[in-house]
Amino acid sequence: MPSNLADILFQMIAFLLAISVHESAHAWTASRCGDPTARMLGRVTLNPIKHIDPIGTIVLPLVAAISHIPLLGWAKPTPVDPRNFRHPVRDDILTSVAGPVSNFIVATGAVVLLWIISLTSGTGHDLVRSVASGIGGLSGSFLDPVVFLLYEMMIINIVLAVFNLIPVPPLDGSHVIRHFLSEPVRRVYDNIGIFGLLALVYLGGGLLSALIRPFIIFYRSLLVIF
Repeated sequence: MPSNLADILFQMIAFLLAISVHESAHAWTASRCGDPTARMLGRVTLNPIKHIDPIGTIVLPLVAAISHIPLLGWAKPTPVDPRNFRHPVRDDILTSVAGPVSNFIVATGAVVLLWIISLTSGTGHDLVRSVASGIGGLSGSFLDPVVFLLYEMMIINIVLAVFNLIPVPPLDGSHVIRHFLSEPVRRVYDNIGIFGLLALVYLGGGLLSALIRPFIIFYRSLLVIF
């Protein structure tokens, strides 16, 4: 595997790209659905500077990477005004799920690029299989950093997508569930959501792992098809 410093660097680069794709997907979808708020603020961009939250995007992920724990964090929320949506319920759901869907698309794109590397080079084939199996190992090839970065992009985008689909406010998945609740229940759901999120992050490590692991196992299995 790459050195610890290189590993942290790859994870941070992959995370910055993942949150930039995620938030710009929210902004782009909201704009397509009639709300120009995020677009007017320049949030339809892959420039991470536009999406950075100092704590959630820099400090927390860096601490997680150094501590060798799953890298989670958040970006600056994409501003959305549902009053501008042409179809408020449908468009709120579409805008919310656009972020996780975009992360799955990036993860799948990373798999395709790793397939290409595996099919066009013997060294690449061995390196991709090594990374997918979790044993890693430097080959001394220029492909080393490319494969490791693509693999981190795959993993981090999966983690970000699955985490945000959990139906706990203010995560994206909650925007689907809340529209099927009565108004009194919805108010309670929205108000206590942050406590559920904190409990999920700090006390639900086993639950998070159980939710995310099947997706990682599936994507890893794709890497060894060829």
